Amino acid sequence: MTRVFAILISLAMLAACNGARDLQDAPVPLGDFKLVHNIAVAPKAFKGPLSREVSESELTTALTEATKERFGRYNGTRDYHFGMSVEGYVLAQPGIPLVFAPKSILIINLTVWDDAKNLKLTPEPHQITVLESFDQGPIVGSGYTKSAQEQLKNLSQNAAKQIETFLVKQNKEKGWFNGSGETVAAVE
Repeated sequence: MTRVFAILISLAMLAACNGARDLQDAPVPLGDFKLVHNIAVAPKAFKGPLSREVSESELTTALTEATKERFGRYNGTRDYHFGMSVEGYVLAQPGIPLVFAPKSILIINLTVWDDAKNLKLTPEPHQITVLESFDQGPIVGSGYTKSAQEQLKNLSQNAAKQIETFLVKQNKEKGWFNGSGETVAAVE
């Protein structure tokens, strides 16, 4: 029971964070990092139940724009590339206030490449699942207050923030973006 409660609290905290809130601040230190290629695909994106419809192009464009917005702030000298695959999404439709306020969700797989080393840092794609920000409150779902494109933008910004959090952790633990690259170790 304690584990379930901890997971729910963690999910609520992640969802409460707006992925674009800190973009006006200086970027979190990420070593000698510069994003060169930022590629998103969605050929097999699963549309969850009761989701609004969006095109593959809308999915990939929103994700690449949010990623460019966040990682374009880094100007290191070592080149890195992202390969992102949208695995699934739910864009909430209007619900019933006070009874059913569905939330949006986005699931992506991330692959990170070190250009100088010609090395895939993530031998297996790293999966990231994000929920929409709770900026509308838990009573009224975003289906009432936002268009599908606004929901997708919010999810994509939250995903880009989670990518940054993952990269900062990997850099701290494995030295991905530090020094000459000799300390770089791929995720096992």
